[in-house]
Amino acid sequence: MQNLLELNQPALAQFFAQLGEKPASVKMRAKQTLKWLHQSQVTDFSAMTDIAKATRELLAANAEIRDLNVIRDSTASDGTRKWLFDVGTSAVDAVFIPEDDRGTLCISSQAGCALDCSFCSTGKQGFNRNLTVAEIIGQLWQANNALGAVHGDERVISNVVLMGMGEPLANFEN
Repeated sequence: MQNLLELNQPALAQFFAQLGEKPASVKMRAKQTLKWLHQSQVTDFSAMTDIAKATRELLAANAEIRDLNVIRDSTASDGTRKWLFDVGTSAVDAVFIPEDDRGTLCISSQAGCALDCSFCSTGKQGFNRNLTVAEIIGQLWQANNALGAVHGDERVISNVVLMGMGEPLANFEN
């Protein structure tokens, strides 16, 4: 099963082509699907009502939308919220920092860090692996859901910062 959270628009168009979608409509299908995934965070293919029923059935048979499992979710007295996510081989953190004029989500790009900076406790833990696209996007997905901003115009998270565990540019591709 293909996790659609791993695919950008060109890769999703290619996936639709592999499923046998007509060449003239693969770009449109990819754009529609990404809108459902990332603007509405819909996980049920049957709810993607502007996509042809036959295409939704193909998606249901060949794809999934798999986000991260939350190990721990805690909120501090100042409203800062921290999640610990299971990424299989280890766990990673994401932190939401609310302010009057913005909401910043700090997400992880790696499990551990290979740089071993003398001032950083994450570096002392060692390096496990780079996170996948779906694991990185999944942190934002979970935070949006937990904060109640998953439908269109609601934007609790205004900024995303690639920090937390790891060195983002060491996992630039994902």
